[in-house]
Amino acid sequence: MSRLKLLLTTDAIGGVWTYSLDLAAALAQAEDVAVTLAVLGPVPDAEQLTAAAATPGLQLIQPGLPLDWMAEDADTVRQSAAALAELASLAEADLVQLHTPALACASYPAPVVSVVHSCLATWWSAVKTGPLPDDFAWRTDLVREGLRRSDLVVTPTHAFVGMVRQAYGLRRQPEAVHNGRKPWTAPERPRADFAFTAGRLWDEGKNAAAFDRAAALSTTPFLAAGPLQGPNGTAAQLQHAQGLGRLDEAALADRLAGRPVFVSTARYEPFGLSVLEAAQAGCALVLSDIPTFRELWDGAALFVSPHDEKAVAAAVDRLIADPATRAALGKQARTRAAGYTPQATATAMLGHYRALLGSARRAAA
Repeated sequence: MSRLKLLLTTDAIGGVWTYSLDLAAALAQAEDVAVTLAVLGPVPDAEQLTAAAATPGLQLIQPGLPLDWMAEDADTVRQSAAALAELASLAEADLVQLHTPALACASYPAPVVSVVHSCLATWWSAVKTGPLPDDFAWRTDLVREGLRRSDLVVTPTHAFVGMVRQAYGLRRQPEAVHNGRKPWTAPERPRADFAFTAGRLWDEGKNAAAFDRAAALSTTPFLAAGPLQGPNGTAAQLQHAQGLGRLDEAALADRLAGRPVFVSTARYEPFGLSVLEAAQAGCALVLSDIPTFRELWDGAALFVSPHDEKAVAAAVDRLIADPATRAALGKQARTRAAGYTPQATATAMLGHYRALLGSARRAAA
């Protein structure tokens, strides 16, 4: 395969950024792939820019385009899509991989892969009840159009494939490619006796409120890392758990090196990179019993209802009181995590890229 030029879109707010850098590095290692990474929404911080600069084969651009879920209207999203299509042309991209199908609502000069890392329609069905509000409805319509116009749709789990198909009435089934994560290298420390969670605490889908309520019922300290205020004004409060704020990668790795009991009470989580990072560190996992977590971690975690804070507290206290079970569960989690690597993700995606390029060449012949 000749050198492949990939235009990849991302944002700097959550796990999509981490996914994008790990994928770009793994693609450069596996094949001679040149990745142009277009960042939409808020600009990356200094730590993120340093990480991007250290990623081989990566060119970072910031076109100043808004995120689809923060745009004021559909025309703004369509204008962003058109601008990305022009960027793809200027970059002479062989393929375009979008981090949201809403951006596929344009005519691109190359095959388009849309990765559904998450979306408002599936988030709403997991977290809320009733019909979509108007502000969500038009965004969902754009995603539906983008899904139809994409040459390939990918989700990070098989369970999420079903959620996406149901939400958008898709006839063609998306492909599932598990995310991967490059392990951190922080030296292991003696086990720390606290419960820990990390992520976008402001996101209702992460269900930080249940984690906080469990903290009030447990004899174990509960610590939470991550922002409480979202870029769209959404906010969360912690009354019983200790909030640590946003930790950089080194500080987060240091916390995980103590192998605390890692807890996710998420009601909505298409994959969960923070869980993977904890498992790579050897943390015992206490996870909400949702289909995506079952797919990824069944047999390597304790599962509890995301609506039952008593069960969350009891599971944490049980593991803290039983070091042998906790150590065994942490070992099982680490073993499972060894299969979720950026290299495995890149290999799967390269297979899809080749198939798309082969189809495009056959169609042009």
